[in-house]
Amino acid sequence: MTLALTLGMSIGVKKSLHMMWGELIGVGLVGVSAGLGVATIMLRFPQVFIALKIIGGLYLIWIGFQMWQSKGSLAIPDQNSVLPVSSKPLDLALKGFFTAVANPKGWAFFVSLLPPFLNASQPMVPQLITLLSIILSIEFLCLMLYASGGQMLRHLLLNQQNVKLLNRIAGTLMVGVGIWLMLG
Repeated sequence: MTLALTLGMSIGVKKSLHMMWGELIGVGLVGVSAGLGVATIMLRFPQVFIALKIIGGLYLIWIGFQMWQSKGSLAIPDQNSVLPVSSKPLDLALKGFFTAVANPKGWAFFVSLLPPFLNASQPMVPQLITLLSIILSIEFLCLMLYASGGQMLRHLLLNQQNVKLLNRIAGTLMVGVGIWLMLG
């Protein structure tokens, strides 16, 4: 999301769309990989599944606390700086793809989020298709909102205190999701 925000601020929403389609392909790949792995573990080792759910919840809580403690800065170029990223469509798409695939938070998100929504007594493929369709739709909407927000709110997000507040709100939500996951 920070990448979409930063690109929205620096190159605009229209050019950021290339990064978004690359990121959505990467998120889909991570989701399918994590979903198949979670389904296998869930069916064969229910105790490991419960442990993964608890570990995933604790990880999300830890991320939330990290967000609370952040200094409130974004890697956003100032008005006079040279554009640090190529705006070629393929370069942006690859950046989005590799950002999604290499992000351990994305993997942890899928490993911890998918289990409560998967039913071992039902076929896995239709469940994964449904969940990934919903997740990718929400992901695209969020990427668009972040890029648009970055473009519109550039001057506000360059203020460290505003970014700190945003991180604290997001961190609180992350802790809440972690607790929900562990208790659910």
